[in-house]
Amino acid sequence: MRRPTPYTLSARLYDVISFEWPVYRAGREAAFELLNLPGGSHVLDLGCGTGLNFAGLQRMIGPTGSITGIDASPQMLEQARRRADRAGWDNVSLIAADATALTTSDLSEAPFDAALSTYALSLMTPWQAALETMISATRDGGVVAVVDMQRPVGRAAAWTPLAKLACRLGGSDIEAHPWTAMPERLDKITENAVRGGHIQVRVGRIR
Repeated sequence: MRRPTPYTLSARLYDVISFEWPVYRAGREAAFELLNLPGGSHVLDLGCGTGLNFAGLQRMIGPTGSITGIDASPQMLEQARRRADRAGWDNVSLIAADATALTTSDLSEAPFDAALSTYALSLMTPWQAALETMISATRDGGVVAVVDMQRPVGRAAAWTPLAKLACRLGGSDIEAHPWTAMPERLDKITENAVRGGHIQVRVGRIR
């Protein structure tokens, strides 16, 4: 997973400068609603960054579940560990790894009940390899969720230059559209779109 230099240099400020609250948290919450995981679920968070998904996942899985977070940036993982420690979540494991080169043999907790990637696949080259790992690491009947970005549509298209700038600054490819590969591998795809279609959410079930 090739994270751009800004993620390493600004890891401590990421939660503030990433437009999380005004824009991107909405995509996470939409994914949590579609996932609706039962308590005790074991979840893979691929490209977990500073752990912004952890609180929403913990609400569902509870203390008997677990989260395995993967990220290529040790600095981002340091912030994720601090977040988990402050909250007292002792069910969070973190692994520094390139998600595009990861295999299920590298994941001792596999198979997972669910795998999630938010705003991360569009950072990766090739993102297809990371998506394949998410699917391979999830048990039969488990669920895979992808949240990522595209150009806003409809009336919101006026915000396209700002959306493109935000993606460029973060190192994301706004044209990647990684969710489009999910129907070929997963069943029962559910979807949502928020923030003028800029944020796309897909959840599919392992056949």
